Amino acid sequence: MARSSPQTTSPGSGHTGLRREVGVIGLLWASVGAIIGSGWLFGAQKAAVAAGPAALLSWGIGAVAIILLALVHAELGGLFPVAGGTARYPHYAFGGFAGMSFGWFTWLQAATIAPIEVQAMINYARHWSWARGLLNDDLTLTGAGIAVAAALLGVFVAVNFLGVRLLAHTNSAATVWKVAIPVLTIFVLGIAQFHGSNFTVHGFAPDGAKGVLAAISSSGVIFALLGFEQAIQWAGESRNPRRDIPRAVLGSVVIGTVVYLMLQVVFIGALPPQTLANGWSGLTYPGISGPFAGLATLIGLGWLATVLFIDSVISPAGTGLVYITSSSRVTYGLSRNGYAPQVLQSTDRRAVPWLGLLIAWIAGVLCFLPFPSWQRLVGFITSAVVLMYAGAPLAFGVLRKRLPGMERSYHLPGGAVVSPLAFVVASLVIYWSGWDTLWRLGLAILIGYVLLGGYRAYAVSKGVPNAPRMDFRAGQWLPVYLVGMGLISWQGGFGAGAKGNLPLWWDVAVVVAFALVVYYWALAIALPAEEIERNIRGVEVVDLNGH
Repeated sequence: MARSSPQTTSPGSGHTGLRREVGVIGLLWASVGAIIGSGWLFGAQKAAVAAGPAALLSWGIGAVAIILLALVHAELGGLFPVAGGTARYPHYAFGGFAGMSFGWFTWLQAATIAPIEVQAMINYARHWSWARGLLNDDLTLTGAGIAVAAALLGVFVAVNFLGVRLLAHTNSAATVWKVAIPVLTIFVLGIAQFHGSNFTVHGFAPDGAKGVLAAISSSGVIFALLGFEQAIQWAGESRNPRRDIPRAVLGSVVIGTVVYLMLQVVFIGALPPQTLANGWSGLTYPGISGPFAGLATLIGLGWLATVLFIDSVISPAGTGLVYITSSSRVTYGLSRNGYAPQVLQSTDRRAVPWLGLLIAWIAGVLCFLPFPSWQRLVGFITSAVVLMYAGAPLAFGVLRKRLPGMERSYHLPGGAVVSPLAFVVASLVIYWSGWDTLWRLGLAILIGYVLLGGYRAYAVSKGVPNAPRMDFRAGQWLPVYLVGMGLISWQGGFGAGAKGNLPLWWDVAVVVAFALVVYYWALAIALPAEEIERNIRGVEVVDLNGH
């Protein structure tokens, strides 16, 4: 494939398309900025309550899962440096049906993360008396809180209208702050107060392996580590994507993992012993709704608490900005693939896909209605994001098998092993999200099929030229996978409503076996090489060659 030209053109838009203006630092900070958001403000406390000191194991397992997925994405991102990349990979390998499905999964996660960052900002704002009417006692949003949250989302959208170059510079500056404050917190808490006995007073793993595994999905561990894919979503605007995307993806995961592990260590060690009188599940202290700021106040570090309250606005706001950007780019990518109306490719004079931004705002506001608290959204978003990630190992395996000669700027060593392992790990994380989360995710998936399937039926009836073929044969494994994961979750032991018929470890074995069967089945029935090349040419000619 040819190298990218400085800019691309959106058909029918009348305006210049996405411009390639972002360097490696901008891509790296986009991913790091997405990783270090509200997750660092709440993740350590939620994980400690769920798993005790063994939350360190949860972070370790979560980091391994994310690293495996990031390695796969690094090769694909360098291979296909296009806007909204994660929404496109399954389309190349499996055709229309799988591509449409994973495109919806990708959009769903991108559109729901900005609202959760807004909720984090409002949660911490309870420190100020004027904001206390925005939340109920159970930390759900009041009517006034929903109105303020909608306005904050509107601010994110407005900033995006200023263009990706300014956004990249703004995000880079904000990310320097976002990395510096957690690092400062690690050093200050670690030096000011550290009780080594906290790691053993109630046992290292008070809830055993189940607590460790549950914390990975439901308590915010995986959620906190998500975000490396932002460099991929911005690939259509990267100056040197084949070189810079793998560096940005892998570099962001390393930075995020180190920061989160150290935050968990200092949070556990800095807790005054009396806060653990009722065990880890009963952990409480004044200000715990803002865990790190409340802890800093409790141990006499008022100045640090002030800095953290300021950061509670900057960190989530920076992440929210990035995901509003990504949501609009995924919408652009869905339209480019023919799954959504062509008008969604329209860009303004600053090369901003403006309709995608408006849709992101509407979807974000709707999220506040069924999920009006930070904690309620975490499990849902985690399972949606990892389901999106699960498409990459499958596409990776198919492309390595069908098109081994394609030029790859980054060639993953041991890809034949890493790829199925990444798919297995993604399936386990989805399972650990719990039945009460997965049935809601299933409902959201059905809504997506109605919307995107309805548009395709309309496009076919009207003879729209880029209406994709569905290729149901190549994607027949997908409904089996979705329904199968739902049934396993229902019969397993994670989440409210689960039947508990699959004991711990037996359930893990079932998920592993099922995921491997689906992985190799999908590879066996994927599109032949000629059709994959046709799919790539059909979507990427405009994006990569500028005509």
